[in-house]
Amino acid sequence: MPIVKCDECGRSFNLHEDQYGKVKCKCGAILAGPKGGGAAQPPPVATDLSDLEAVKHLKSAYDALRAEMAQVIVGQDKVLEELLIAIFARGHCLLEGVPGLAKTLMISTLAKCLDLSFKRIQFTPDLMPSDITGTEVIQDDRTTGERVFRFIKGPVFANIVLADEINRTPPKTQAALLESMQEKSVTVAGVQHKLSLPFFVLATQNPLEQEGTYPLPEAQLDRFFFKIFVNYPSDGEELDIMKRITMPSTVLTKPVLNSEQISLLQEIVLRVPVADHVYAYAKKLVRSTRPAMGEAPEFIKNWINWGAGPRASIFLILAGKARAILNGQFHVACEDIEAIAPSVLRHRIACNFTAQAEGITTDKVIEKLVQAIPKTEKLTAAPVAG
Repeated sequence: MPIVKCDECGRSFNLHEDQYGKVKCKCGAILAGPKGGGAAQPPPVATDLSDLEAVKHLKSAYDALRAEMAQVIVGQDKVLEELLIAIFARGHCLLEGVPGLAKTLMISTLAKCLDLSFKRIQFTPDLMPSDITGTEVIQDDRTTGERVFRFIKGPVFANIVLADEINRTPPKTQAALLESMQEKSVTVAGVQHKLSLPFFVLATQNPLEQEGTYPLPEAQLDRFFFKIFVNYPSDGEELDIMKRITMPSTVLTKPVLNSEQISLLQEIVLRVPVADHVYAYAKKLVRSTRPAMGEAPEFIKNWINWGAGPRASIFLILAGKARAILNGQFHVACEDIEAIAPSVLRHRIACNFTAQAEGITTDKVIEKLVQAIPKTEKLTAAPVAG
């Protein structure tokens, strides 16, 4: 007789298959039986692969994900690539784009292809922190007759959380995501509740309307691995979108990976080697964004108020590792760091009034900085402590 575990309180029960969905736990939750009964399962991933085999396997999984996503999403190849880089590097993403560019559809489709649980939170001015994290309610215990507190999980208890229009809610509610993003846990009434891994927050914001919005503070912006701009589709892509949406569709996305396989592939990404000159290039790139530093170019001192912190250096290397392995490379090149530098740095540096008056954006500064930093500088060995 199969053992069924309650999702709410963790109690275990022996149930027949015909009892699934009909029996209640003592906490009041319905016992739905084992998850994923008849759903399509992703292909297995061997856990004893060598590093070279693991790179090939991750590349094939990446290609399968792109092919599956392309059945639903037209274009946006760079956005999809950066989303997958962030996921395999254990990062969170902030997507910015005008309405109607399929940001929500893209994220929900990605969750289906990765066989992960998905929750959407629509941020509004009256949203409270407990609406995200969950709350405690008083409930009668049927066995003892006493009243007890029972924790009701909020939508943050999912593998992929879509924080839609995150800049529409006050800072108090925005901060409710801080602990979950950093610690992968939620604390309610002094009790810490662990989140299911892998856990990703993918937030969106609208750059058009700024009235009644609450810009994210720098401390929370810095916790996002990437800030990704979602742009308009090309002429051909827009025609393809029109034809797809206005015709009957029977496309069903299939899971390519599951949570256990994603965790395994995340470990593979960490094992990708990085040469010393690539470390030096990433370090130089980040330190050159700080106007107070001696190595900062003159245009940085003229246009930037403050530069990126050490978290940017770490994320450049992690993103470079993920990008290299997704493209079938066995090491990280400076070109990988250069390719993902805008998404890592654009929300970590701030232009001053001089730059704004001249029409200079952070992306233009990063583009000029990338051109100014050589890719062949060698990392000087640090002295050994005696």
